[in-house]
Amino acid sequence: MLHEPAIQSGKDLAVSYKMRIGVRMFIVYAILYGGFVVLNVMKPVVMETPVILGMNLAVFYGFGLIVFALILALVYTILCSRKEKEFLNESSNGGNR
Repeated sequence: MLHEPAIQSGKDLAVSYKMRIGVRMFIVYAILYGGFVVLNVMKPVVMETPVILGMNLAVFYGFGLIVFALILALVYTILCSRKEKEFLNESSNGGNR
């Protein structure tokens, strides 16, 4: 049985855009995560502070990081899909001239 992709794909014209966006998002997330780690190491007592609904700052910050990562993934997917469609439209319009 032959295992091949369902469709053949060509060169990804949006790869540099995707990489720039991905690296920037990674840096933003790494800074926020680094803040979480530094706060836990330097001031662990602060992380015990109640914030909302009885949750302490550590739990709230941790869940916040998870939700923020999911939002970043969604934004990344939307931005990259738009750029791919833009390149697809440009290449199909350019080929008809």
